Amino acid sequence: MSTDRYPLMFSPLDLGFTTLKNRVLMGSMHTGLEEAPNGFVRQAAYFAERARGGVGMIITGGVSPSSGAGPGAKLSTGAEADQHRIVTEAVHAADPDVKICMQILHSGPLARTPDCVAASSVRSRIGAYTPNELDEAGIEQQLADFANCAALARAAGYDGVEIIGSAGYLLSTFLVEKTNRRQDQWGGSFENRMRFPVEVVRRVREAVGPDFILIFRIAAMDMLEGGMAWDEVVSLGQAIEAAGANIISTHFCWHEAPVPTIATMVPRAAFTRVTGRLRKALGIPVITSNRINMPDVAEAVLARGEADLVSMARPMLADPELVLKAREGREDEINTCIACNQACLDHTFTGRLTSCLVNPRACYETELVYAPSLQPKTIAVVGAGPAGLAYATVAAQRGHKVTLFDAANEIGGQFNLARRIPGKEEFNETLRYYRRQIQVLKIDLRLGQRIEAGPLAAMGFDEVVIATGISPRTPQVEGINHPSVVSYIDVIMGRRPVGQRVAIMGAGGIGFDVAELVSHSGPSGALDAEVFAREWGIDFDNHPRGGVTGVIPRVAASDRSVTLMQRKADALGKGLGRTTGWTHRTLLQRRGVQMMAGVDYLKIDDAGLHTLVGGEPRLFEVDTVIVCAGQTPLRTLHDELLASGQASTLIGGAFEASELDAKRAIDQASRLAALV
Repeated sequence: MSTDRYPLMFSPLDLGFTTLKNRVLMGSMHTGLEEAPNGFVRQAAYFAERARGGVGMIITGGVSPSSGAGPGAKLSTGAEADQHRIVTEAVHAADPDVKICMQILHSGPLARTPDCVAASSVRSRIGAYTPNELDEAGIEQQLADFANCAALARAAGYDGVEIIGSAGYLLSTFLVEKTNRRQDQWGGSFENRMRFPVEVVRRVREAVGPDFILIFRIAAMDMLEGGMAWDEVVSLGQAIEAAGANIISTHFCWHEAPVPTIATMVPRAAFTRVTGRLRKALGIPVITSNRINMPDVAEAVLARGEADLVSMARPMLADPELVLKAREGREDEINTCIACNQACLDHTFTGRLTSCLVNPRACYETELVYAPSLQPKTIAVVGAGPAGLAYATVAAQRGHKVTLFDAANEIGGQFNLARRIPGKEEFNETLRYYRRQIQVLKIDLRLGQRIEAGPLAAMGFDEVVIATGISPRTPQVEGINHPSVVSYIDVIMGRRPVGQRVAIMGAGGIGFDVAELVSHSGPSGALDAEVFAREWGIDFDNHPRGGVTGVIPRVAASDRSVTLMQRKADALGKGLGRTTGWTHRTLLQRRGVQMMAGVDYLKIDDAGLHTLVGGEPRLFEVDTVIVCAGQTPLRTLHDELLASGQASTLIGGAFEASELDAKRAIDQASRLAALV
């Protein structure tokens, strides 16, 4: 047991009428299961797996208190409460000591309906419609709906509710002047602007009684120009406490705020100091969150007195047994959240079912099952990149005897490139996880071996899986072999020098990564909270309105002239992740990286890169041309095996290399290994 290593994390928290068994909770995250067919059964499996994994409390995804109030999930009738019992009973059966609270979410102006409502008729930058201003009768109805929803949650077997009063949803629109232009008792002074959320809490407490957990999620730093001032945050927290909340949960930013708070470029525990400051002004426990993904980070936050409870949402997608592994001293076996957002938040905000890049079972627990094999086989996996690692570990977990080959001297494949990009240091954690799994599962790892078809076929494996990855595509451009031309792999690995005037051919994900690498100077913001704050214009020390008002972002200018270009006429970065792409574009623009679309490459010579831009000739006088022009599958071994009569299965980039996609590769490999 490792409770000695994490004494604070594993200490109970007495709320008076009930006790939380430890200080780690699975934070709210809308997954899409809430609205999916058979969704309650699937949620039951999803949450029960996390309950067995050792977490002290679970907060569900958002549930609306009325029709048209936000996400499709709603709780306003007794019949709906009966369905929720499937979830609460599954969690309590998995571990009676785990508390499960339902988040009540009214999306307000972010609801995708023309009937959406808010404090005032102010359209959100990311909203689909201009909201309707609530009148007195509408406000009274909302108050009644919140109270009714909370009472039904109690009837459904939940241990509590969380009311979200942040992120640009309904309650938060009353708090900020830019979205509350009212002149009645619900607007004007901050005392009036906070009246509605405070009254929601009071009504909910009245409806559920004293022995029910009531959490309020507050925007402790909303990252908005003209957002809440610090004294307003404190006043709100104190008023919410007085109205009957048991716990305050701190949130950072509205969804429309131009500051990243959850991307991999954000330092671990970057915002917990704000929670710690608020904690000193309150008399009830406080939750902190955002980029806390390992037990040592959680323990350090608690030790600094920055919170009473630590919320981990995405980390519980990545590894439902995170807390259990910490308790048992198996931290090196934790499948760490790398904050890539590719399968979780990018899916959520585009209407797809949430999952996890490093754990494709997340939200698919009822269909992607790693059951022990009834007929264990000997399996060769060639290629130790993301797809090969996923296949090998899932197959070995199921009882197959796996031999994993790779010509390189280390595992990782394309992840070994990604982890070298400033801001993507978390990718090291995934490789650490797989290294440990190879040991635990006794996979026969053979590095530095370029296996050929004949010897491989002669070994007599029952199954051969080819995960040999990709080869960078070489565009057919005159002068492509000029000394100034280098491949992105050589640049990332540091095998070729890069000059001061750089053109990057290709603006997909790799092109953006290379631009980040060659334009970067100084420490990585992901590893240095002060650098991160400077780059994004956050003032943690003085906390101006929203934490950002009047603060000018300061990004270290690149000492290189860099142009990122693509053939397509579309805007650069269009294919990047929904929740992170804008952050990459913003940083590169602030460093002075030029982005050009619609570029036709003519030739490369001593003068530089000759092109047509918009049909007009243009010479880029560069000394380095970095080629990021896509990839082709490496299938030579597969083809040779096929020619000799030996069957093999293609996975990952060897199967499809249209754009390097670790999410797709790991998901495909895991699903195939679950069936072998």
